[in-house]
Amino acid sequence: MNNKAGNSIFSHTIPDGAQLIRLDLFLADIHEDLSRSRIQTLIRKGLVSVNGAPAKPSYQLKAGDQVSVVVPKPSPLRLVPEEVPFSVIFEDSYLIVLCKPPGIVVHPAPGHSSGTLVHGLLKHCRDLSGIGGILRPGIVHRLDKDTSGLMVVAKNDFWHNNLKMEP
Repeated sequence: MNNKAGNSIFSHTIPDGAQLIRLDLFLADIHEDLSRSRIQTLIRKGLVSVNGAPAKPSYQLKAGDQVSVVVPKPSPLRLVPEEVPFSVIFEDSYLIVLCKPPGIVVHPAPGHSSGTLVHGLLKHCRDLSGIGGILRPGIVHRLDKDTSGLMVVAKNDFWHNNLKMEP
């Protein structure tokens, strides 16, 4: 359900006979699209309530508890191409193989809205696969911020689909 502001609102009732479980673990289990860290942030911001009252991430849920979650509508994001250092090892009309230096975040995320590898890729070329969406165009895989190494970036959706790893 969504409210007038476009926020998503979820309500859950803990069934009878349910085992005790932490609030954050319960929500992470049923909201697979939200990380546990994101859920804990929502709880700390007062966007999660149990029986109408704010609760801590460690709250032990019991049968009959009513859990409400408000997930704010994402802020619109417009990525602006930027100079970001990376080395192109190979490039053709289908893909780019690059060397990501340490200290660079691969794609925008909370706390990293600029200076990412994606910003640099948008400065380098404009024909990236759209499968990753606005935040991850062409990104087939990622490396942690402090890790350096080779990365493959898809320039079209066909190659993106064929390069990404499926479980």
